[in-house]
Amino acid sequence: MGLALGPGTGRTVTVFGAYGHTGRFVVAQLRKRGFVPLLSGRDAGKLRALAASEPGLEVRPASVDDPASLDRALDGADAVINCAGPFAVTAAPVIEAALRAGIPYVDVAAEIEANLDTFTHFADRARAAGVAVVPAMAFYGGLGDLLATAAMGDWTAADEATIAYGLSSWHPTPGTRTAGAVSGERRGGRRVRYTQGRLEYHDDAPTLLKWPFPDPMGTREVVAEFTMADVVTLPSHLSIPEVRTHMASEAARDLSAPDTPAPTAADDNGRSDQTFLVEAVIRSGHTERRAVARGRDIYVVTAPLAVEAVHRIFTGRTRTLGVASAGEVFDAPDFLRALSPHITVELHYS
Repeated sequence: MGLALGPGTGRTVTVFGAYGHTGRFVVAQLRKRGFVPLLSGRDAGKLRALAASEPGLEVRPASVDDPASLDRALDGADAVINCAGPFAVTAAPVIEAALRAGIPYVDVAAEIEANLDTFTHFADRARAAGVAVVPAMAFYGGLGDLLATAAMGDWTAADEATIAYGLSSWHPTPGTRTAGAVSGERRGGRRVRYTQGRLEYHDDAPTLLKWPFPDPMGTREVVAEFTMADVVTLPSHLSIPEVRTHMASEAARDLSAPDTPAPTAADDNGRSDQTFLVEAVIRSGHTERRAVARGRDIYVVTAPLAVEAVHRIFTGRTRTLGVASAGEVFDAPDFLRALSPHITVELHYS
């Protein structure tokens, strides 16, 4: 049954995009944790098919271009988790609906621009409404932010943060491909970095370097400045002017290849055989602090991240309201410990 829920037991959570690859894992994790998922999304047929495999769950079709349908989808719910990309299209309408309903909003957006939009457009309104809005509560954006925040420890500022992604492979879902295309169009095909305290768009060619991942992975070639949502989540609350993310070259090649297949289940829990090691390195002067996370399947592991976030909001274990990333709103080391056995985490202070 997972961790004890206490006062959260039986609360209802609308899952928008419930029938998607990640959405299905979120629904299963909610049920495992004792919550009652309400199945929502645009395709009524796919929702009914999902409900047939998840007996007893209510189906609430909704579309982001129909606010009344979103209001019905959230009616009586205690929170909403948005799993439907591209989030450039879905995040704002679902956040608006959550604010109208006065309930917490969590999403799993990896899109840099969509997450930036959430912070830019909803910070004041969500704070005034006293509603928690937590974007990027996923493998990309949320996990890196938690690791970096935990690694910071008692530091109030640092010179540089690097998140290095050691993925054994990356078989992207159709949703990942669509979201990537939308982000690429929004930035006109340019690349993006976070430097000198701001986002910068550029046309520099990607560069390769060797990254010394901890054993047993060891040194691997990575694509430098393969920029992910961490460049939005970390600077939203950490005083670090340089934030970089690197990606294992083999995973970057998988993502860019048009014929790379979607992930397929390799165990009874639906996990693929993909493994990951994520290392967050925080540097201040000549001193470094590190946090390392290991696990399996970047999509499946997003579900406990999002569901643990909702659970902590329900039980009052939050540090702020309004729009906030994982590391700001939650106690990062404690949150990471709660993710066991899904993720193994190590902290290293020099």
